[in-house]
Amino acid sequence: MTPGPRALPQNRWDLLDGLYPDPLPPISVVIAHYDQPAQLARTLAAVGAQDYPPDLLDVVVVDDGSPVAPEVPPGVRLARQADRGFRLAAARNLGIAAARHDLIVQLDADTAPEPGYVRALTRLPALSPDCVTVGRRRHANLADVLAEDPVELAGPAHELPEPRWLREAYQRSRDLLDADDRSYRYVIGAVTACSRSLLEASGGYDESFTSYGGEDWEWAYRAWLAGAVFAHVPGAVAWHDGPDASARPEGLLAARNDEALRLAELVPLPGSGPRGEVPRHVDVLVQLPHGLDEAARFVLADQVLADLPQAAIDGRAADAGRIYDRVRLDVEIVVPAYLSPGALRRAVERVAAEQLGVLTLSDAAGTPCVRVVSRRAVARSERHNDQGLFPVREARTADCRVITQAPDVAAYVGGWA
Repeated sequence: MTPGPRALPQNRWDLLDGLYPDPLPPISVVIAHYDQPAQLARTLAAVGAQDYPPDLLDVVVVDDGSPVAPEVPPGVRLARQADRGFRLAAARNLGIAAARHDLIVQLDADTAPEPGYVRALTRLPALSPDCVTVGRRRHANLADVLAEDPVELAGPAHELPEPRWLREAYQRSRDLLDADDRSYRYVIGAVTACSRSLLEASGGYDESFTSYGGEDWEWAYRAWLAGAVFAHVPGAVAWHDGPDASARPEGLLAARNDEALRLAELVPLPGSGPRGEVPRHVDVLVQLPHGLDEAARFVLADQVLADLPQAAIDGRAADAGRIYDRVRLDVEIVVPAYLSPGALRRAVERVAAEQLGVLTLSDAAGTPCVRVVSRRAVARSERHNDQGLFPVREARTADCRVITQAPDVAAYVGGWA
């Protein structure tokens, strides 16, 4: 038997290499569907052909209001919601709520898995409930393929191009072992597995998504903030009937823009959110010391915003109305200090790049001036009651100089302080 569920440091799913769950856990397979009866039949046949013990599989088809209810074979359960437009996010939540087991595999009706898919994709989440695994979605023209034909043979025989951007991203990141804050873009909802506990910690899918695309990436980003470990499992192959969205010319730019605009509002980190406009959702939240006079508060707040112009400063009137549910990093100004231009920005970037839990900037004498804390690290550490999952670092630097007397505002803004 394998040990109980493990808390992994940083994104180190490789620490589970060579380990397998024993005994095998029960799995719920949730298949999202809308008016694709032939494709659903193929996917259900492929799920029925898995090399996983059938008595450990709970299969749920969740239908997003198709004109005619889909037919499902004995043993497969059907959940339906009313047709009120494209509501894939709500359908996924409905299917997850109906699932009987704690480990959940998500598929779309047009994405048929090869026989070893469930076993391969659920290995990591079964060993560590923080893992979100994404399989390899390949593409084929399966229109003339019978539902009962083995998809592991039909797929390669009718293969379409695989999206290069995604394949190269997995190669660069060593199958997401080197995941970072923007790796949510490589989590494809149609080929995903995770634990119910992580879904609950992240809040599930955002049902305000009512058009094609983006709901899986937005959820994946919140899962990352909740402490998820991302892993790509190339051996877990499922075949999508038809080309990748990027190969479909009709309305491509408009659809991509709609998705990007929605994500820019909801994923405020650099590279995803707006570059100049201050987003409603806060990415970095800054806490200034209590009891500052007006001059000291002005200098400290201005230094922060010069380096991090889209950050929010706790209690600042200008930040009233902003939303704090997606904060990635907390920055605490421990004592009043002058900070060299760029020092705070570099500290924030280092925490993200090195997946640190805490980085403290101290002056040359060792007095802590600034503390940057990763909320992702806090979330996972609290869930497992283990403070050793992310590194804690201190950097003594001349970029921090403790303010020992009242600051000279004119000297500060003039640049000679």
